[in-house]
Amino acid sequence: MKNVLVFPCGAEIGLEIHNALKYSKDFRLFGGSSVDDHGKYVYENYIPNMPFVDDENLLDFLNNVINEYNIDLIYPSHDDVVLKLSELKDDLNAQIIVSDEKTCEICRSKKKTYDFFKGEYFTPIVYPINSEIFSSENEPKLDEIYESLDFPIFLKPDIGQGAKGVAIVYDLEGLKHHFNENPNLVAVEYLPNEEYTIDCFSSKGELLYCEKRQRIRVKDGISVNATTIDTEDEIRDIAYLINSRLSFNGAWFFQLKKDKEDNYKLLEIAPRIAGTMALHRNTGINFPLLTLYNHLGMDLSIISNENKLTIDRALTNRFNYEIDYDRVYLDFDDTVFFKGKINTYLMMFLYQCVNENKEIILITKHIKDIYETLNDLKINPNLFKEIICLSKEDEKYKYIDKDISSIFIDDSFSERLSISEKLNIPVFDLDAVESLIDWRL
Repeated sequence: MKNVLVFPCGAEIGLEIHNALKYSKDFRLFGGSSVDDHGKYVYENYIPNMPFVDDENLLDFLNNVINEYNIDLIYPSHDDVVLKLSELKDDLNAQIIVSDEKTCEICRSKKKTYDFFKGEYFTPIVYPINSEIFSSENEPKLDEIYESLDFPIFLKPDIGQGAKGVAIVYDLEGLKHHFNENPNLVAVEYLPNEEYTIDCFSSKGELLYCEKRQRIRVKDGISVNATTIDTEDEIRDIAYLINSRLSFNGAWFFQLKKDKEDNYKLLEIAPRIAGTMALHRNTGINFPLLTLYNHLGMDLSIISNENKLTIDRALTNRFNYEIDYDRVYLDFDDTVFFKGKINTYLMMFLYQCVNENKEIILITKHIKDIYETLNDLKINPNLFKEIICLSKEDEKYKYIDKDISSIFIDDSFSERLSISEKLNIPVFDLDAVESLIDWRL
């Protein structure tokens, strides 16, 4: 089991990493934060009072934490921390879960991103405007540039996230005002149409996953309602091009918005986890877990359920899975019984199934007498319509009735892959059970 420090841990990205990894038997999570945040209510191992990213003591502090808690990997969860730790990774005594420094540097700056992809059809128009151009001696140049401007114009900070500091301006006076307020703005064409996020995963230079989600409702720059949506070949082409030009190591994403002619234009690229990757995670793509395995040099393959999924957030994840099933097949070891305890979250789902008259079948390779173990754990065997005990060499797919609409829950990827391929039914790891919970009363 590897010890993983998530820093910072209390914002949306750190919370998503926790949700994605908390059921993994391969990793023990530690959360670190520079401010008093929600992380201490989520992470069992919480490290407060971490230095801010620009603190000169950050390197020494992190190395002390690494030594004290035997940290094997550090998972940065903020753009500034991603860039900073990519710069410090050779001096830190743990493996840093980042892409290479050049990629992190380009992605952190919108100016550098647009310049790097200058000439590509999906790069937006960037107007040559800065605060100096509004001085009296530059009036002739301003008059020349004015002819090329197509109002309204969209302004956003060169380095920033979450739609903070953005503005739409309709005339020169508006441009002058905002550049006087913040000289580090980027002036780009106004994109009035739909906005999309494309979640991606790359390993060893190869793009293994690329799927689109629509940002339906946004609050404070965070997507609080999103849904899976079909990904066009054009978007995949953009993803492959970006992947070929930059060097990603694990999960990353980019955002697109449509212009006046309904063409896709690039907003930004980020070599990190996005909080709303929880959406695709619950279709089977656990980006934080895959990224850790990728950094540990493991060979990876990916499976994903194709059912449409919508996420809606009100400071917590809630899902509406468009999936019908009458029966649940599930594993026991490391699933119902996890880390020496009953998996209470899974049990909540199982009793939801009881309320909805869905059948539950336990299918296990438990080496002891399963009835004795259930009795010791005070789990009534009558909870299950049937208990199927298999030898270690047997294959679970043989015992699943393909004529009944079913789902399968198991912590083992190989078991899920086998059943997905042979029976084509939805399969779930423990981290995705949350998408099956119905909170309505």
